[in-house]
Amino acid sequence: MAMCKVSSSVHFVTRSAAGGREDSAKAHWVPNTDVYSTDNGLVVKVELAGMRSDNLEITVEGNRLRISGTRPDGCRAPKCSFLVMEINYGLFESMLELPPGYDLSQAKAAYLNGFLRIDVPLAQPQTKSTKVPIAEGN
Repeated sequence: MAMCKVSSSVHFVTRSAAGGREDSAKAHWVPNTDVYSTDNGLVVKVELAGMRSDNLEITVEGNRLRISGTRPDGCRAPKCSFLVMEINYGLFESMLELPPGYDLSQAKAAYLNGFLRIDVPLAQPQTKSTKVPIAEGN
């Protein structure tokens, strides 16, 4: 099966440990993330095995979604010698800039079986009409 990267209108603001932001300079790694659209909105799915939901934080900043936390490393033997080390531990952060048309204030998140899923609904169009007053000009 081939691995495929899809380019879209979602921008990863922080995509590496050296993300250039002061806050993210502390982050050690960035989790694997899928973002896809459905009929109801946008789904952000983040691979975060071995964690608990209280180790995660999701923050909305305008049209940006910041996912951060810490994956504890409590399962290694005190004196071990790695042959392969591919699992990231410690602080992580991912910052996604979402395209317009989605309502981050109504986002809902769930963590299950090692995956964090964030559902972001479509923004409701403003249908309320208001009258604009016209001043008498001279």
